Amino acid sequence: MVAPPSSTSRPATPPLSLLVVDDEPDLLILYELTLVREGYDVETAASVADACTALEARAFDAVITDLRLPDGSGIDLLRRLQQSGRSERVVVITAYGSAETAVQALKAGAFDYLTKPVDLRQFRAVVASALGRTVALAPAGGGAPTVVPPAATLPRPAAAGAGVGAVAALQQMPASSGALGVTLAGAAARRMVGQSAAMHQVRALIDKVSRSMAPVLVQGESGTGKELVAQAIHQASVRCAGPFVPVNCGAIPEQLLEAEFFGYRKGAFTGANEDRPGFFQAARGGTLFLDEIGDLPLAMQSKLLRAVQERAVRPLGTTAEVPVDVRLISATHKLLGAEVAAGRFRQDLFYRLNVIEIRVPALRERLDDLPQLCAALLTRISAETGLTTTPRLTPAAQLRLTQHSFAGNVRELENLLHRALALCGSEVIDSSDLGLPDDTDLALPGVTLEAVAALQAQTGSVLPGDLAAHLDEVERRVLVAALDRHRNNRTAAGASLGLTLRQIRYRMARLGIQPGNDPSSGDDVDNPPSR
Repeated sequence: MVAPPSSTSRPATPPLSLLVVDDEPDLLILYELTLVREGYDVETAASVADACTALEARAFDAVITDLRLPDGSGIDLLRRLQQSGRSERVVVITAYGSAETAVQALKAGAFDYLTKPVDLRQFRAVVASALGRTVALAPAGGGAPTVVPPAATLPRPAAAGAGVGAVAALQQMPASSGALGVTLAGAAARRMVGQSAAMHQVRALIDKVSRSMAPVLVQGESGTGKELVAQAIHQASVRCAGPFVPVNCGAIPEQLLEAEFFGYRKGAFTGANEDRPGFFQAARGGTLFLDEIGDLPLAMQSKLLRAVQERAVRPLGTTAEVPVDVRLISATHKLLGAEVAAGRFRQDLFYRLNVIEIRVPALRERLDDLPQLCAALLTRISAETGLTTTPRLTPAAQLRLTQHSFAGNVRELENLLHRALALCGSEVIDSSDLGLPDDTDLALPGVTLEAVAALQAQTGSVLPGDLAAHLDEVERRVLVAALDRHRNNRTAAGASLGLTLRQIRYRMARLGIQPGNDPSSGDDVDNPPSR
């Protein structure tokens, strides 16, 4: 074991301790010397057995292990640590850098992974990230990069055998009563209101995935709060002191995607008057949230895949790649598995992004949370509008809300309460103030069993003589019902049925459905509702 270099001014706390496991002596020495120069206390092992012996003797802050060892694998070592309740974070190094091995390591609980040959700059950054620290890029003239501690220094264990590192510190923090993970996830989790089983499951997953660097894919309908989940993961992680950079992939023109994601240098193209960093550089040391990842065109997907695999980007106008240290969280309202099957999304990128999946439930799946959600939203809306008292919902209004389909989920509920608060003119919101249609024959989105039963009752039980005409009639009735519910707003009606504006226009034209003449219908809107 190589001791850290002596210094005239000793640090107030002991150096962070690392266990490095690799069966190649040259690489083991290289890793050890690199980490000692960073001020770490380093111990080495050449096999799983040697590593287990070292772990029995003392606790470490992190373990860096090769994937393939003479008497087992790094994943075996990782699982032994988990089974014994140890809190050391594990970084896996492998010469077999495929999507399968990376996903296998991360799903087994590894904090992060590196592929051989290891870039030492990236090696230092990943290790520092596992320890809750950030690494600045090396200066232009050379030299070692500077390790900067996070804004909030985590407490160190009092003795060997106690929990060590950032994970233990997080585990020792008390959770808020009745809401798992609220204390860990901070402000974002506090906005995720609800005590339903589905929301408890989401919070539990946030608590687990925040402890690693594994990419997370957040799935859910529009308006369910996918960005809140991403923010909660970031705030509960050791990267909370770094930036959280949200990006709406569907809102960027295709010709600007590469420049926005990877940055550019002065003179790279007409109008590039100065150097500009991209989203990856802006999120260095923090989290990059790619919202609506399913809307990325295939050409950009291949470029994003390389950035994810190599952990480096090439700004426009340069020939050299720039290493980046970011955690990726993606989100989409689309079913990416179906998009892969249809050839609209790359399978290899899907496997890279979908290491851990979190599904955010639709509001109709957790109606038990409605009273709590309404109370929280009304409190916030009242504060934003300067009201001294918070209006309350009558029992009739609460009942009417439970009968609504909420195709737009929590976002629709918030907008609905905004409108009701403006129209009620008192401290009480009644069902009439909600402005919801009276018909509840068709529960949207989609066609439910109840809707099918209603349509069967209207058409009778006799088998149709012309199946195509019969199906057209059923589709016409569903579309008319959706348009009526949404006051002839084709964009909203299409979204409630899982259709784009272009698709619902096509169906209306084919079935001869004329748009309404309601001036508030918004028929001239060509873009889907904001997600």
